[in-house]
Amino acid sequence: MQKKERYQKVIEYFKVNMPVAETELDYTNSYELLVAVILSAQCTDKRVNVITPPLFQQYADVYLLAEANVEDIFNFIRTCSYPNNKAKHLSKMAQMLVNDFNGNIPDNIDDLQKLPGVGRKTANVIVSVIFNKPAMAVDTHVFRVANRIGLTTNSKNPLETEKQLVKYFPNELLPIAHHWLILHGRYICLARKPKCDKCGLATICKYFSTNKQ
Repeated sequence: MQKKERYQKVIEYFKVNMPVAETELDYTNSYELLVAVILSAQCTDKRVNVITPPLFQQYADVYLLAEANVEDIFNFIRTCSYPNNKAKHLSKMAQMLVNDFNGNIPDNIDDLQKLPGVGRKTANVIVSVIFNKPAMAVDTHVFRVANRIGLTTNSKNPLETEKQLVKYFPNELLPIAHHWLILHGRYICLARKPKCDKCGLATICKYFSTNKQ
């Protein structure tokens, strides 16, 4: 099967079976999503959604977060992964937004990556979800699913995966395609034991064709 044909079948499948796909992080504005995505690194969305309500109640906007002590931020996020580093990142991120960006979330990858705690994946999530720009954030789920299905070839890192996915997915579908792959990886194409018997993409999946009994 040619790669273009495989992409088309994946798109057709998800359009029918997952017409609505969006982040499972709870947020009401761009500031809250940025904080939540930073916290979600190597941490489940469910855990982040438990942490953020009291955090946002205390620090309702970036200006309040910029004035907060790192120790106080830590106390709100202590149950997530790497709370010490993330508390420092959130503090410095908020201060940079206030001092360098007038409190506004940048709408481009380069400026977003200047913020402490914001890597390319996080930046792509923000421009895709908040600004609806054609960007593909690659986390462990996207990396795994794209490789297994055969959407990527010989991709050794997230950036290579991103470049291949952006090349073949139509621009207007990139924001939702990101969530298609994440959710598929989160609930069906699991890392240790994928649920191939429940996967509607098994017939076109390279992993399944190689590993089926």
